[in-house]
Amino acid sequence: MPELTSRERIGRILKRQPVDRVGLFESFWSDTKAHWIEQGHLKEGEDFVEHFGLDIFSAGWLNSEADLDHREEIVEETDEWKLARNGNGALLKWWKNKSGTPEHVDFLVKDRAGWEEHIRPRLRDESRLRDRVDFENYRTVREKAARQQTFFCWSGISVFEQMHPMCGHEYMLMGMALDPEWVRDMCEVYAEMNIKIQQMLFAEVGPPDGFYYFEDMGFKQKPFMSPAMYKDIVWPSHKKEFEYAHSLGCPVMVHSCGFVEPLVPGLIEAGMDALQAMEVKAGMDLVELKKKYGDRIAFCGGMDIRALESNDVKQVEAELLKKLPTAMEGGGYILHTDHSVSSRVEYETYRYFIRRGLEIGTY
Repeated sequence: MPELTSRERIGRILKRQPVDRVGLFESFWSDTKAHWIEQGHLKEGEDFVEHFGLDIFSAGWLNSEADLDHREEIVEETDEWKLARNGNGALLKWWKNKSGTPEHVDFLVKDRAGWEEHIRPRLRDESRLRDRVDFENYRTVREKAARQQTFFCWSGISVFEQMHPMCGHEYMLMGMALDPEWVRDMCEVYAEMNIKIQQMLFAEVGPPDGFYYFEDMGFKQKPFMSPAMYKDIVWPSHKKEFEYAHSLGCPVMVHSCGFVEPLVPGLIEAGMDALQAMEVKAGMDLVELKKKYGDRIAFCGGMDIRALESNDVKQVEAELLKKLPTAMEGGGYILHTDHSVSSRVEYETYRYFIRRGLEIGTY
């Protein structure tokens, strides 16, 4: 097969059609970029997609905080971290000098009453929908992708990832058990808001080639909810979002860290076209997932980041040889680590991962 453009390649991979080689995509921590810039491997402002020849650009992230006019309120601060209250009324502890997720400290919303008083009315205020997305950034990245014939995704968080920063995992999960109608309502409100903003954005600037939703629904060896609870509470909103994407002719890739294998059948039924991440240390297994679901969805990721963090090319080679031949069988695979590239990965190690991966991954 002749060499395809990135746009053609990813479009075909997400449909599990024949391609010239596996796709190439990656996520990087911000301190990784700073580390590599300091070492002289990257230039200030240089884009990872262009530098490494990745196949996917993305843009369109929505601001899901309820109060868009809220200025971050610093409650406590040191040289290493800050404790700040955001526009959801959530009190979060953030590292200042390294990438990572914040520590959940306290939440304004802990139940249905708090949601209905402080959050719901603001999210349903259609006069502020336009303020929730950067139209110009979306336009700029979309036009760049078109010029370079690179696949372009709208990317952003979906309903599970919109709820827990607002009320915290504990209150959200207790709500699923004790007041499922409340959590179902939150899912519906966020999904409707997401689609309305997307419709506004795409009508003015143009649609993407695909959708890339972030939805971390698992931890080590278990998902945050049972498949039955997922199907009853979260699934209807996923189905609504994914059907909207499909109405535009766009495939849907879902990122989910943690162990989410029990939820995969439901995600497929909702309309997921590709699963991304497949975190090895949480218990996910790319090879087994490919065998079970490779005739129904594509895959992106599943390469253990710890092999790269060893900076031992023999370990990187072994990880690629263990998984890539199976993953690429019949098409439907995009090369990516199982999480994100941390600053523990040296630049030349990641270069080797790409180079050797594409050698093995060429059909």
